[in-house]
Amino acid sequence: MVIKVTDEYIALLNKAVAREIQVSAQYMLQHTKMEKLLRKVIKENYLLETTTYEEFGKLLKELAIQEMKHLGAIMERIYILGGEATTKPSKITIGNTMKEFAKLDLKAEEEALAMYREIIEAAKAIGDRETWQLFMKIYSDEEEHLLKFQDYNEMESEPDLAETPESEWRSIFNNKEYIALLNKALASEISAIVQYTTQHEKADGLERLRKKKAPLEVATGKNKAGVISGILKKTFLQEMEHMEMISERIYEIDREAVADINPVPEIGNNEDDFIKLDREAENYAIVLYRKVIDEATKLGDIKTKKMFEDIIQQEEEHYWAFDDFLP
Repeated sequence: MVIKVTDEYIALLNKAVAREIQVSAQYMLQHTKMEKLLRKVIKENYLLETTTYEEFGKLLKELAIQEMKHLGAIMERIYILGGEATTKPSKITIGNTMKEFAKLDLKAEEEALAMYREIIEAAKAIGDRETWQLFMKIYSDEEEHLLKFQDYNEMESEPDLAETPESEWRSIFNNKEYIALLNKALASEISAIVQYTTQHEKADGLERLRKKKAPLEVATGKNKAGVISGILKKTFLQEMEHMEMISERIYEIDREAVADINPVPEIGNNEDDFIKLDREAENYAIVLYRKVIDEATKLGDIKTKKMFEDIIQQEEEHYWAFDDFLP
């Protein structure tokens, strides 16, 4: 490689990774929290089919997905440069109102733009044209995000939020241990998303760098790294759906989601590591989700029970997909 890549340069790129993990999770959790806020506001106009809250919620989900794409692209570049991508996010803060969301997200975008200007200059200084082009594109996207959040910050007012009165059937959700268990499930999904996304990008790099030697590899143009990369992409997209479902349910029952990543994502060094670690991650999730189903059954929380029964079926499919690759 012609350009000279230093540890300091990789560390700077990893600051961008930490930021992208933060905002993708932050925006998605804010999107799901709209479910809670929507029940607390008077509809602006009953003749309309939507509200400001619903439109802002759609925007947040759209931006969360775009930030996840940024994350993947930056991670991929780090691996091409010979570095290791971090799995630790910058601080995730959700907020309690639409105005708070907009204020927090505007600040996050301002900080990102300042950081990305620094990266663009650093890439230019060492002649890393690919990274320079990547961050020029990302910078343009982040500017658009900032302008959208500015619009919401400049709104004249926001409807007052009322407290949802307690009722007998909702008393089952006063169980703190149960809500903590749901948040533990949410944390495991965020962990899986980060782990599988990172491995997907690392496997992509391995697939490009490794020659295809076996007859079938030559014939199909694929190798083990490439196949596993494809499985990981499909899997982390499903985990994102699970994250959205679980956090939305927590907010739907008028409780608070906790933005945590637990267990700590483990990446590994090669395809065999990925398979072993991901099989363990799926095993952890399946055992945990059985506990959630048991507790939901005891409390009579039928909707959450059914939701986790659907999720656990997909987690078992992930487990067997990884298990198939074991020697």
